[in-house]
Amino acid sequence: MELGMKTKKSLLCALALLGSSLSLSLHATIVEFKTSLGTFEVNLFDETTPETVANFLKYVEAERYDNSVIHRMVPDFVVQGGGFTYTGQLPIKAIPAFPAVKNEPKWSNRRGTIAMAKISGQPDSATNQWFFNVKDNHASTANSVGLDAQNAGFTVFGQISEQGLEIIDAIAKLPRFNMGGAADSIPLRNYTAADAAVAKLVTDQNFVMIESITVVDARPNTAAGLAPVANTTPPQVEVPGEETESESSSGSMNLFVLLLLPLALLRRKWAKATH
Repeated sequence: MELGMKTKKSLLCALALLGSSLSLSLHATIVEFKTSLGTFEVNLFDETTPETVANFLKYVEAERYDNSVIHRMVPDFVVQGGGFTYTGQLPIKAIPAFPAVKNEPKWSNRRGTIAMAKISGQPDSATNQWFFNVKDNHASTANSVGLDAQNAGFTVFGQISEQGLEIIDAIAKLPRFNMGGAADSIPLRNYTAADAAVAKLVTDQNFVMIESITVVDARPNTAAGLAPVANTTPPQVEVPGEETESESSSGSMNLFVLLLLPLALLRRKWAKATH
C-alpha cells in the first residue's frame, strides 16, 4: 500500500528524532569509573574534542575497558590505564584497539584532567590508552618538554570529579613494580618488595582494577559549567623512536607486555632443581 505524503513526512520526522536520540546516547558527557578503590565521574569535553571523545566512547560501549588495570604510574605526574585487562589469570591481555584518532590538543594538561596516551613522535597515534594528570603537567622545564607541547601536545578530553581526584591521589601513593614491557611502573595494592622478592602471584586483589566505565549522563553540554584552561603552547614533535618524556609518562603502547613475576617463580624453581 502506498503511503500518503503526510504519512511519509511523519515517518521521516520520527526517524529523524530516533536518529537524534541515538546520536545523543553515543556522545555522552559524563562517564562513571568503577574501580577497586572507589567510584568517580569524569566529565567529557565532547563539544570541543569530539573525535577523541567519540573514540573513547567506542571502547566504553564495547565494554573493552571492563576489568582493565592501571598499568603505569609515575608519582606526582600521571596515572595511566586503558591498555590491558585482567580476567583472572596472567599475563594481562592487551585491549584490542580501534584505528588511531586525530590529535585534538585544545586544552591544557592540568591537574585532574584526562588525556590520551600515544606513541612518541606520532601525534595522531592515540587509540585506547589514557592517563590522568596528577598535577599540572603543561609547562616545560629545564629537563623535559611539557605535555601541552610535547609530541604536538597531548589531547585533554575530560575532567575528573573531586572524589575522583582523591582516588587518583591514592593510586599515586601506591608502591610501584617493574613487570616488564608497558608495566614497568605498575602500582599494586597489598603487595610489598618482600612479596616481589619471592615472586608472590599477583591477582585482582593487588591490581588497581577498572571494573567498568559506563555512561551516566548523555547530555552533550554538561561541560558548559567547567573551565578548562586553553592550550596556548606551540607544539613540538620529536624524532620517532627517540627517548622522550612522553614514553616515560604517558607511555609507548607496547602490545606485547608479559608480567614477569610468574616467570621469575619458574626460574627460581628451575634453579633449585639444578643445584
